[in-house]
Amino acid sequence: MYKRILDHINEAILLFDRDLILTYINTAGEILLAGSARHLTGLRAYDLFKASDPALMINLEQCLTMEEPLLGRELTLDRLLSNITVNFSVTPLFRNEKVSEILVELQQVDNHLRISKEEQLLTQQNTARLLVRGLAHEIKNPLGGLRGAAQLLDLELHDPELKEYTRIIIAESDRLQGLMDKMLGPNKLPKKQALNIHEVVERVRQLVQAESSGNLLIKTDYDPSIPDLQADKDQLIQAILNIARNAVQAVDGKGNITIKTRIHRQMNIGRKRYKLTAKIDIIDNGPGIDGDMMNQIFYPMITGRAEGTGLGLSIAQSLINQHNGLIECNSEPGNTVFSIFLPVEADNE
Repeated sequence: MYKRILDHINEAILLFDRDLILTYINTAGEILLAGSARHLTGLRAYDLFKASDPALMINLEQCLTMEEPLLGRELTLDRLLSNITVNFSVTPLFRNEKVSEILVELQQVDNHLRISKEEQLLTQQNTARLLVRGLAHEIKNPLGGLRGAAQLLDLELHDPELKEYTRIIIAESDRLQGLMDKMLGPNKLPKKQALNIHEVVERVRQLVQAESSGNLLIKTDYDPSIPDLQADKDQLIQAILNIARNAVQAVDGKGNITIKTRIHRQMNIGRKRYKLTAKIDIIDNGPGIDGDMMNQIFYPMITGRAEGTGLGLSIAQSLINQHNGLIECNSEPGNTVFSIFLPVEADNE
């Protein structure tokens, strides 16, 4: 029973015997250490933490000798592919008045910071979307009247040169109408059905490859184990295509782009926790995004290109949000990564 409870706790729980050999690790611990219980159980603490912050081993050994709980904050934990920051607590467990086991709790600090950043990002996007929608509606009303008046005037005019002016007004009104519709974002609810995410990313790859010159190299790195998810195929194609086209523009059509898919377990998006989440990375080796723009790139009308509308990323984020997902971006010169997270499950129930 206690194992079922521990496996549903977000924090990593590890249990060591007096020889500091791992005897138990919960599901969150497997995710944190990027290994299975079958492979990790039986390893010495030294082997688990030898490349990590020395304070991890020091706390373990002191807890064993002093027989008192100890805490460590913001310590570096080494993993196979990356380092993470954790808060670390060790508690001695007694049997017959002697320490028999050491209970270790690891809490990923940078994960909490990421969740806080996600919530802030979603709040900012929702606020911006409401403001833009209100502005677009206010513009569309007089725009319709302007177009209607131009059409009536066109019927009354007989001089072809004067008619040309009214047709310009009508054409520009239609162009502004289309721009307002884009600013309002997706106006249709997604029609979700079982979908293999690789059907979507392959379609995007084909479209981008067809649109580009021969100087663009597109690489793929797919995880075939990702289960089907409930999604609207057309909306996902549009969202991922917007990001991929953004990457093509970043490399000026002659760099490298990588499309990568992976499965993530026990992930929080906003305030919900999902057992399985599909992650799609669009990676380019362009010059990177200016630091001043990083917090604004998903806002409508924000663009670093003179010819851009600044709507592609905003629309992509709106479409992914409708699927309970999220888009994140990390950028440095030569490596810009847009990461799309999509729940494989409808909810976490």
